[in-house]
Amino acid sequence: MASWCVRAVRQSYSIVSSPALIRASPRLLCTATQQKNGHGSEEEAEKPEQSAAETQLEEQLKDMTEKYKRALADTENLRTRSQKMIEDAKLYGIQGFCKDLLEVADILEKATESVPKEEVTSQNPHLKNLYDGLVMTEVQIQKVFTKHGLVKLNPDGQKFDPYEHEALFHAPVEGKEPGTVAVVTKVGYKLHGRTLRPALVGVAKAS
Repeated sequence: MASWCVRAVRQSYSIVSSPALIRASPRLLCTATQQKNGHGSEEEAEKPEQSAAETQLEEQLKDMTEKYKRALADTENLRTRSQKMIEDAKLYGIQGFCKDLLEVADILEKATESVPKEEVTSQNPHLKNLYDGLVMTEVQIQKVFTKHGLVKLNPDGQKFDPYEHEALFHAPVEGKEPGTVAVVTKVGYKLHGRTLRPALVGVAKAS
């Protein structure tokens, strides 16, 4: 029994201490270490790649979001400009027609001013009726102008405004402050706050 145990121990020692196994052991250990290290490297290499991909996606998402916001802003600006153009077309689309009517209003005004007031009496009913008809027509046309946003400019005594008045001359005028309108040769008109026709005026200056 003792001799069998001794043989078994010797056989085990001979296997462990076998030259072939000793020579192979470093190679096996190196291979195992390389496999372990290689697997860890691949996992570590995948992490930066995943991080770079996520960063790229975030940048693309941010860029697309900014482009979307700019597109929305441009669309809103375009809508606002289009709406403003439509409103302006409604307001000022009649300005050509108004300019033609202004000539008619000027003729009516001159006609009423040319009639001597002392001759408009009941003793001359035909002239009085004609004069009253001209005055009523002038009043009515001014009401129509006002209804459509057309306002008369009669700046007598007001400060000269180059945006509303056109100066025909500058001269010293007694009783008028320099820089004010002394004479109105032709009244002007504004359409919805925009000067349609400037008033033709003479401006007082210092003597």
